[in-house]
Amino acid sequence: MALVSLREEKQTAYETALSQFERAAQYVHADGQYIEHLKHPRREMTINFPVKMDDGSIRTFSGFRVHHDTTLGPSKGGIRYSPTVTLDEVRALAMWMTWKCALVGLPFGGAKGGVIVDPHPLSDAETERLTRRYAADMVTMFSPHGDIPAPDMGTNAQTMAWIMDTYSMTVGYSVPAVVTGKPLLIGGSKGRTEATGRGAVIVMDDMLQRLEYRIPREDVRLIIQGFGNVGAHAAAYAAELGYKVVAVSDYTGGVYNPDGLDIPLLVSYAKNGGLLEQYESRDVEHISNSEMLVLPCDVLIPAATAGQLNTDNAALVQARLIVEAANGPTTSEADDIFLDRGITVVPDILANSGGVITSYFEWVQGLQSFFWDIDEIYTRLRQIMLRAVDGVDELAEQRDLTLRTAAHVQGIQRVVDATITRGIYP
Repeated sequence: MALVSLREEKQTAYETALSQFERAAQYVHADGQYIEHLKHPRREMTINFPVKMDDGSIRTFSGFRVHHDTTLGPSKGGIRYSPTVTLDEVRALAMWMTWKCALVGLPFGGAKGGVIVDPHPLSDAETERLTRRYAADMVTMFSPHGDIPAPDMGTNAQTMAWIMDTYSMTVGYSVPAVVTGKPLLIGGSKGRTEATGRGAVIVMDDMLQRLEYRIPREDVRLIIQGFGNVGAHAAAYAAELGYKVVAVSDYTGGVYNPDGLDIPLLVSYAKNGGLLEQYESRDVEHISNSEMLVLPCDVLIPAATAGQLNTDNAALVQARLIVEAANGPTTSEADDIFLDRGITVVPDILANSGGVITSYFEWVQGLQSFFWDIDEIYTRLRQIMLRAVDGVDELAEQRDLTLRTAAHVQGIQRVVDATITRGIYP
């Protein structure tokens, strides 16, 4: 076991993405040459850029942007600020975005970006200067009809506003559709902020019915790792539906109460900048992120970073259902363990697709300069996500596949079919 864990620690996110691709590719109907092509990103950019800090010093940062595929349309994907960002991670995230967009029927290809930086110590002014310089160097990659960024880990609506303004100043006119996830005031969409977390809970709720989990919602114990934009909104919507959220965590640690947490209070606390390791209440027990993954529960929603479920803890997970709100939280080896143990895993490209679906709504609204109300957003989101669940579940049943493999088969097949239909240029 120790040797397996050591080997797995060296596995990059891109290697995990390729492993998942290989598992699914054998079920795709197409000439192998078309499938082989999709292992490789279409284009990549690495930049090293200077930023003036508040104290007058100059620091150099490294950033990336990867376009995996643009067969179905412009590339789409978030930008993350994290000290652990690597080019391989960005490649993996871009590939997963390709399959995700194809799976849910969006006219997008996959992209992703990142900057190697810990955003927490930066002032707002430093973050703005970093963002604008990164965006200025990436102007050749970004465009409303070519590559549309969005928020991700460490970035938010304000980040997107700075990118939109930087791009607009460069081309000489306002271009709201160049980014999604921006503030409502400058063309953002209602429902975008909560879409990923809300979508994960929509899928969870539907999957519990498919698994014939016939106990009241208030008795279904839910654990959510990650309490940022995705995890906090997932917890809030789950609590609104009546589920019992027993543990949540942020990057500092987590809190646990087997009788259920006061989610509205915790969401308010986090929204005001509170860290869960400092949360004080007689009703909670403080736990680490690793401990919470193996606590007793019915549903586990990993909504943090990649590789959290691996050979070190997969045999100890007690959930019956895992819903991947994060990107790549489960390694290939852990997938095999969960399959052997009868634990159902709803893959990330299905479970967390709510964000890119609503980003698509925002992009369309931006191009048309015509905006929808929140009820229409939620209705369309639910329809698209449940239609995708139906398709994945049906294929998995027909061909005796896991949900992950079935989801990847559908996404890859649609991209391959579109590639064949368009033909190879020139």
